[in-house]
Amino acid sequence: MIKQRSSGILLHVTSLPSAYGIGDLGHAARQFIDMLHRAGQNLWQVLPLQPVNGIHHYSPYSGSSAFAGNRYLISPQSLVEQQYLKPEDLDGAPKFPDDHVDFPAVTKLKRALLDRSWERYQERDDTAPFDSFCRQEAAWLDDYALYAVAKQVNDLKGWNDWPQALRDRDPKALNEFSNRYAGQLRQTKFEQYLFFRQWDDLKAYANERQIQVFGDLPIYITYDSADVWANPELFKLNEKRQPTVVAGVPPDYFSKTGQLWGNPVYNWDELKGQDYDWWLRRLEQMFRLYDIVRIDHFRGLVAYWEVPSHHKTAVNGEWVEAPVDDFLTRVHQHFENPRVIAEDLGTITDDVVEVMKRYKLPGMKVLEFAFGEDNPKHKYLPENYDEDSVVYTGTHDNNTIVGWYQNEADEKTLKRLERYLGTDVTADDVHWHLIKLALDSRAKLAVFPIQDILGLDQSARMNTPGTAKGNWVWRLTPEQMAIVPVEKLADLTEKSDR
Repeated sequence: MIKQRSSGILLHVTSLPSAYGIGDLGHAARQFIDMLHRAGQNLWQVLPLQPVNGIHHYSPYSGSSAFAGNRYLISPQSLVEQQYLKPEDLDGAPKFPDDHVDFPAVTKLKRALLDRSWERYQERDDTAPFDSFCRQEAAWLDDYALYAVAKQVNDLKGWNDWPQALRDRDPKALNEFSNRYAGQLRQTKFEQYLFFRQWDDLKAYANERQIQVFGDLPIYITYDSADVWANPELFKLNEKRQPTVVAGVPPDYFSKTGQLWGNPVYNWDELKGQDYDWWLRRLEQMFRLYDIVRIDHFRGLVAYWEVPSHHKTAVNGEWVEAPVDDFLTRVHQHFENPRVIAEDLGTITDDVVEVMKRYKLPGMKVLEFAFGEDNPKHKYLPENYDEDSVVYTGTHDNNTIVGWYQNEADEKTLKRLERYLGTDVTADDVHWHLIKLALDSRAKLAVFPIQDILGLDQSARMNTPGTAKGNWVWRLTPEQMAIVPVEKLADLTEKSDR
């Protein structure tokens, strides 16, 4: 599936420098793409771009729509350039910290600026592009706008706590609501128009410089989302539209009670009966956003851990098979050579491995996991990789390499690492040793978090699984952006034939 040896950097859009408190789709994103190009890289990996909220601690993996974009990523400066704002509209913006996102403060500013851009837009006559966007995206956009506005009207309550007629999508209630809140619905659609216009321009900028955008698809959907509200039949819900079972993972070495994620589980019989239409439309959206798509928790498409919704832990769940062959066959019928990476980290059973081989789906290798045991056949040691795989120093869920070296790797692990490398290793150079291992490996794709390129410690970690607070906020400062060792990375990349 992977045609040539390539490498790139993992950096979520929110982590880019910006004067407005959060990374966005504007000037700094283009600077980052230019830097990738100079450094000989041709991949930019990002996390999901879907709308986020405070209830889920702004996690990009708990979005309110599988199709919509995060409006807080819209660039204010680009809105000025596109004449949706005037320069004076940006006057008086508060001073934000450079090194992390203050999400509540950012959302307050961005909402005000988007309200102003909507006012400015209504003074213009060029509605044709926006109207065309609304028609083309109506299959998801209409429901998303209804959901987003209804949530505001109902004091941000989850859709299952709305008035019953609206909860159950009674046609008369939906029609009355649409008429009453027509202005708010149109503004919500306009914000999506702005997001996709800016994203499409940015992706084109990247592609023109031979940079491919590598994106992420969370396998599960958040219960309080436009998708579950609009398509309840596609999920295992009861007559009150509440989940009967939820997703998670069983107990393992890391957790005696497993992980109870709480996402509703797919009703695969209904999906199959509809010829997987919703999934195919979702994948179409992903392939519009990205050149390569990583399916997070891929094993859930083969068999998933299903837990009764009233349980407090994931202990008493069960494995349930999904119609993976029927589904993936349909995907390959619909898409010519879909560029999909399977996230296959953790405990992966033989049936998952067989499916990946059958459909030629590359998997992932993480170097941080390679030296924890004395096993020359460890699947994460470079000589054991398949060519069709993606090697990471670490992912967004891992500590940084320096943080791992200083705080997580025990003495035996570090001795095995040094024996493998044939040299002593320090906190000052461990990140370059692992970057070079990844670049020189057989894996056709190699990806490094920007934190590892810069040798940052664990204070720069993006996410710690199993914790709710303090995640997703890290940002690259302008000063750090200026000292990325571009020439060194370019030299190593060229020598590794990437």
